[in-house]
Amino acid sequence: MIDTYKTIANRSEGLYKDKGSKFLAFAIPVEGIEEVNLELEQFRKSYFDARHVCYAYMLGVDGEQYRVYDDGEPSGTAGRPILGQIRSFGLSNVLVVVVRYFGGVLLGTGGLTVAYKTAAAAALSNARILEKTLDAQISLSFEYPYTNEVMSIIKDCEAQIIDPKYEELCSMSLSIRQSRLNELKERLSKVESVLITSDE
Repeated sequence: MIDTYKTIANRSEGLYKDKGSKFLAFAIPVEGIEEVNLELEQFRKSYFDARHVCYAYMLGVDGEQYRVYDDGEPSGTAGRPILGQIRSFGLSNVLVVVVRYFGGVLLGTGGLTVAYKTAAAAALSNARILEKTLDAQISLSFEYPYTNEVMSIIKDCEAQIIDPKYEELCSMSLSIRQSRLNELKERLSKVESVLITSDE
């Protein structure tokens, strides 16, 4: 089961110029479609005077959700080369926007493809790439005398403890890599008094 993916840690920019045309590229880490739409809305407002605002994004652990947009450029010359760069960097949960200011000289389809690809690559090269895990959460409760046993399992399975309450009846939430969730639940279920109250 794939439960890790690479994305960018921060917003970054790149620039490409050709025959007077300027291609401003922006790479942005995003978590979902709503965030993508908010970012795109901002770009359209901020760069209302640009000739084209083209983009591509990829979402999901294995990049199953993606879209390309040429914004009036010849079909396949903008969005696809941008997406190609996201793929070649092996990234997901990324939006790359390339804003073009026209310089008065037509670049032709080959020139445009190179321009959008190079601008996108420049923005992605300037970003810090990090690996993220796909995590799941569970909540549980248990009697206080079983604390050491429960904590030992949590440590073994490398789960993160969220909001613990240590009382006569203890409770906490745990965040864990998706691929280790079943192992964690199985081991906890063998401890007397442990009750898994919810899992997401």
